[in-house]
Amino acid sequence: MIPVTTRKGQRIALFGLGGSGMVTAEALVAGGAELIVFDDNPQKVEEASSKGIPACDLREIDFSKVDALVLSPGVPLTHPKPHWSVDLANAHGVPIIGDVALFADERRTHAPQSQFIAITGTNGKSTTTALISHILSNAGRNVQMGGNIGRAVLSLDALADDKTYVVECSSYQIDLAPGLDPSIGVLLNLAPDHLDRHGTMEQYARIKSRLVAKSNVAIIGNDDKHCSRISDQLEETGKSVTRISNGKLVSGYGSLDNQIIHFNSGDEEFIANLHGIATLRGRHNAQNATAAIAACRSVGLSVEEIQAGLNSFPGLAHRMEIVGNVDDVLFVNDSKGTNADAAAMALGSFENIHWIAGGLPKEGGIESLRPFFGRIRKAYLIGEAAPEFSATLGNEVAFEISQTLDVAVKNASVDAGQSDGKAVVMLSPACASFDQFPNFEIRGDAFRAEVEKLENLIPYGGS
Repeated sequence: MIPVTTRKGQRIALFGLGGSGMVTAEALVAGGAELIVFDDNPQKVEEASSKGIPACDLREIDFSKVDALVLSPGVPLTHPKPHWSVDLANAHGVPIIGDVALFADERRTHAPQSQFIAITGTNGKSTTTALISHILSNAGRNVQMGGNIGRAVLSLDALADDKTYVVECSSYQIDLAPGLDPSIGVLLNLAPDHLDRHGTMEQYARIKSRLVAKSNVAIIGNDDKHCSRISDQLEETGKSVTRISNGKLVSGYGSLDNQIIHFNSGDEEFIANLHGIATLRGRHNAQNATAAIAACRSVGLSVEEIQAGLNSFPGLAHRMEIVGNVDDVLFVNDSKGTNADAAAMALGSFENIHWIAGGLPKEGGIESLRPFFGRIRKAYLIGEAAPEFSATLGNEVAFEISQTLDVAVKNASVDAGQSDGKAVVMLSPACASFDQFPNFEIRGDAFRAEVEKLENLIPYGGS
């Protein structure tokens, strides 16, 4: 744990005790803050009290004497409307921050020479975070990985100047970290997402841009208009930007035919080869790898160390995870494909796809996936989105309303087994999971469990 000593003696209110909230509360107590916590879930309040953490309804305390409100990233800050705890803080002029902001304060105070690599983007940030961490660890660096990827950032080991902290940041966490100043900031891409929490695409992009605005090294994707605009705006202020792309650049890192090239005003330097690395398949993973390479080069790794790390990268569960195969049918778990842009990356990586899609639909549905319809042999639609998705597919793609994931896997596996040549059964829902599953991880686990029931399955890496 990282005790939050920078808030010692301060009166801190904390709302939200799920996920990272409890860890944050314990870190504040360990650092000497005068803390009071609350949650809308009474069980969470009881849990905090059982750990000796003072808890009571924040509506009953004097907010004029509060130094800061620490808010869980899952609690609405501005949209669709501010949570009541936010209204209280705003009414009394109390700063509102989150756990990433506390981490940044601690690192700035106690380990300013440590490397802090922060990663964000609409898609690919978890894979890029894990890949950077893996390459650095494989090269012998002392690495701590956390944040939105699943381990609360304040639960990482104690701060030290010889450590490298690789932290995935969601837009919610960035919005609660106004002073965020990583050594290296990586902004991969931007597409409409979480607009229910940020109001407009412009505001969403502004929030994401904060991660690179104060970074010592800014690494930014160049393949969408929002990121390109952010790069231009930063350069206009005199800030140096390292651009990355799935193509050629005047200056920066690009991927061409699975090769990562460093471009420098006409000069081209070969850096790494992604050919044959199954866990980095597809254009989207080329972008992830390019960003990771740029970050690792920025902290002094050699091309040999980088290539070795790429070659041994095991991949992430639920991100184009190859579960196994039955004869010529490959089963791919891309449960993390929670929006159309993410699903497009998966659909663009395979042919002859038996596509399992659906769940809780997001704005825009799957209309943007129309260019990939020719790759889909048949769709198996589940959850609340099934009627909407079937209307979009229309007569262009064969489909069935499977309703549930188990039925979809069963029917897709039968149909794929009867296809000519190699086929793929892929879960890439283009939807949130919350209509049928608590989160995308549990949805992906359910897909994997259903696939593992199939006869003659050879697990990925098996014999």
